[in-house]
Amino acid sequence: MGPLGTEIDLAALPDPPTPARVRLGRWLFYDTRLSGDSTVACATCHRPEHAFSEPTSVSTGIRGQKGGRKAPTFINQAVTLYPHFFWDGRAGSLEDQALGPIANPIEMGSTHASMVDTIVRVGAYAPYFQEAFGTPEVTKERIAKAVADYERTRMSGNSPWDRWRYNRDASAVSEAVKQGHEIFNGKANCGQCHLGNNFTDSQFHNIGIGWDPVAQSFKDEGRWTATKTLPPDKRREADRGAFKTPTLREITKHGPYMHDGSMKTLREVVEYYNRGGVKNPWLDPKMKPLQLTEAEIDALVALLGAFEGEGYQDTPPTSFPQ
Repeated sequence: MGPLGTEIDLAALPDPPTPARVRLGRWLFYDTRLSGDSTVACATCHRPEHAFSEPTSVSTGIRGQKGGRKAPTFINQAVTLYPHFFWDGRAGSLEDQALGPIANPIEMGSTHASMVDTIVRVGAYAPYFQEAFGTPEVTKERIAKAVADYERTRMSGNSPWDRWRYNRDASAVSEAVKQGHEIFNGKANCGQCHLGNNFTDSQFHNIGIGWDPVAQSFKDEGRWTATKTLPPDKRREADRGAFKTPTLREITKHGPYMHDGSMKTLREVVEYYNRGGVKNPWLDPKMKPLQLTEAEIDALVALLGAFEGEGYQDTPPTSFPQ
């Protein structure tokens, strides 16, 4: 089982991670040789010290190229309410999510075929593929599976909030956190989207970030970029400007906030929600002014700090197969 509060049992998954696959995936996750010029790894943007997000507004790929979004965390993603990955949900699994950036020209800037060739040439990887998969063959699917299994083991729990709510330890959190919890689930109604033990509905919501009232458009259309080519009966205009609800676990380590890193502090985020977001034609109907007091905003910020836990921490390997 995962740490207290996660309610994630890796052994209960249809294809549980194995120690051999996780060990292989950990190396691959931190190995810059998966990129086109051997300068960027998965961990370049998904940094362990930031709970596998990053401290920048957007990600930087090979040759210093800037993307339009920041890397979201993948902690506690072994089990999700819906199979939506990336900010726009374009990937249906952690495996798909692992492969995407490798072939993106402004992220890791390689191709899947080139990545496989590179790892094949690293002869010392072969016995670890043998141990993990039964044969030494290297494929993009095996690389993705190993990386995804490593990511599945990155779980955060046993936070002060977990010890208070699950262990009934009233001393685990401050009175401000307790007040914030009541506001979160009451007046502010944050839990309508940030729900469950991972504080996310895995769905997409337009809260107005990036709306240009002059151009009447979004700088980034979010979920719409992944769904606009679907058949008309499956497209939703409400996907315009909508992004996946992020987990709140380890949220203190994920700033700056929002998909574009446009907000520096958690207080700024709460104040934004308190105003009801930015009006636009597709604003989620759940977005309404909250009429929170300054003290209530402080309490919500205190609550968010109580979601700092343990179980996900890691440091890069000191050596790699050669």
